[in-house]
Amino acid sequence: MPKNKRRNAPHRGGGGGSGAATSAATAGGPHRTVHPFSDEDASIETMSHCSGYSDPSSFAEDGPEVLDEEGTQEDLEYKLKGLIDLTLDKSAKTRQAALEGVKNALSSKVLYEFVLERRMTLTDSIERCLKKGKGDEQRAAAALASVLCVQLGPGFESEEILKTLGPILKKIICDGTASIRARQTCATCFGVCCFIASDDITELYSALECLENLFTKSCVKEKDTSVICSTPITVLHTSSLLAWTLLLTICPISELKKKLELHFHKLPNLLSSDDVNMRIAAGESLALLFELARGMESDFFYEDMESLTQMLRALATDGNKHRAKVDKRKQRSVFRDVLRAVEERDFPTETVKFGPERMYIDSWVKKHTYDTFKEVLGSGMQYHLQTNEFLRNVFELGPTVMLDAATLKTMKISRFERHLYNSAAFKARTKARSKCRDKRADVGEFF
Repeated sequence: MPKNKRRNAPHRGGGGGSGAATSAATAGGPHRTVHPFSDEDASIETMSHCSGYSDPSSFAEDGPEVLDEEGTQEDLEYKLKGLIDLTLDKSAKTRQAALEGVKNALSSKVLYEFVLERRMTLTDSIERCLKKGKGDEQRAAAALASVLCVQLGPGFESEEILKTLGPILKKIICDGTASIRARQTCATCFGVCCFIASDDITELYSALECLENLFTKSCVKEKDTSVICSTPITVLHTSSLLAWTLLLTICPISELKKKLELHFHKLPNLLSSDDVNMRIAAGESLALLFELARGMESDFFYEDMESLTQMLRALATDGNKHRAKVDKRKQRSVFRDVLRAVEERDFPTETVKFGPERMYIDSWVKKHTYDTFKEVLGSGMQYHLQTNEFLRNVFELGPTVMLDAATLKTMKISRFERHLYNSAAFKARTKARSKCRDKRADVGEFF
């Protein structure tokens, strides 16, 4: 067969569709210039072979930031439609990349109307990927489910998502044969979705029980000594503890008292874990529980306070040589604050700036809630704080501050300007450090 005919032959497996799209897809041109089939003409199977979306990871890497500068809202929604279709692709890698692409876009933009129209499609895709996928695909699906609920906020739509996905998430969390990382992400997702959408109090209690059954396994008592299990599963127990603590913040007082009586004495055992993240999670959870307990009873008394403060002080001044310097520095910083919270009922206020606004984090409850949603949304947290009504209600920020396009443009720093600023700051630090070293050398020579 002549070369020119082979080059123009239809792509193997390509179904019927638009002739223009087929020729573009098979001509060897750049993927990004190819337009997908219309919703009316293309089935899911046909979309699987459309080269315009054959690399969804490229959108995940570029993200909506590029679209902000070079495109429009319509461009973003157009690409998202293609990615949503690819979440049902035959290839597991394509599905995973599509899930991550949709998640990155929804993390960086508030697209309430777009998501509302497609919530059933998205929920079906997530459900299928959680059930039939493995490992990384399940992680990507669970992460998208969290962001989906953040976009929709509390209400009927999120409740339906939780009713559909909740049992599947619980099954994966409790499945000992599933990937540890997938179970970890599902535990975080389950906690976030319940925090947003749980309307039935019995569902909330069931979620708390599921999560506490996990993290309490991290502590095994042998006689009078606490022996902490040091295994890869600790990351799952850490995420379960943090999700459980988040749900405690919305519990009725009667249930909160029961949980404190049942688990307050267990958490100090987790401070002896070999995993630094577990130690930090346990310390911050203890500080939050003390805050909640003292909020219910101002004269709250903890029986083993002296032993607890000794453990916290030891962690705040930890100098073990077998631990990494970065871990020790992070641990000491956190446990100094935890110790102050337990002993002096004090919290070091933090300030979060986003756009023209500021938010003051002045309690452990607020800090834990902020940290959880920051983990879910990543770098999009600041944008959501400005525009997402649900998050603004959670943090009591009031109505959205409306800014004109000119003001927004002046506030935004381009990627190149950011690079220049960081380079200049790095050079300044290097210069100051060199001068300091020179002074030390001069003093050494003098003596």
